[in-house]
Amino acid sequence: MSVKIRLQRHGRKGKPFFWIVAADARSKRDGRSLEKLGTYNPNTNPATIELDVDASVKWLQNGAQPTDTARAILSYKGAMLKNHLAIGVRKGALTEEQAETKFQAWLDEKASKVSEKEGKLAKAQEDAKKAIFEAEKAVNANRKAAADEAENEAIKAEADAKAAAAAAVKAKEVVEDEAPQTIDEAAQQAKEEEK
Repeated sequence: MSVKIRLQRHGRKGKPFFWIVAADARSKRDGRSLEKLGTYNPNTNPATIELDVDASVKWLQNGAQPTDTARAILSYKGAMLKNHLAIGVRKGALTEEQAETKFQAWLDEKASKVSEKEGKLAKAQEDAKKAIFEAEKAVNANRKAAADEAENEAIKAEADAKAAAAAAVKAKEVVEDEAPQTIDEAAQQAKEEEK
């Protein structure tokens, strides 16, 4: 019986979630598995991977063949390195302490790289939020300026209307003042002409 370390799909449509399993090569993709080794969630950034490294190394030493994606995940989490170091210990090239110190140094370096990437992602997200906020402030300032301009135009139009009304009233007063004089003068002229 050949054993594969592969991904078993779970989750819903458009939101995959995978179990990392050791399964018989002849079983279906989502079928029966021999052991669940961990989980892989590609929906987060960076992807969330939980893996039992020791169990994975045990299956690798027993001859399990990982698929390409499973090999990448095992390599990312250090299971492939630990298997390689275990082979070196078995052959006598390393001692267990040396292998363990190399593995811990690798884990520390990997953790620093991951934290650095998370820091960059958080900074990029914060910068994007600031850019959106600044753009929103600019839009609001433009809206306020347009509203102030419209209000000033309305005030100016109202002032022009008041001035026009005042000029019309003044013109009417002038006409009324002149009209009686003109009528009186016309009446006097008419009386003079009658005489």
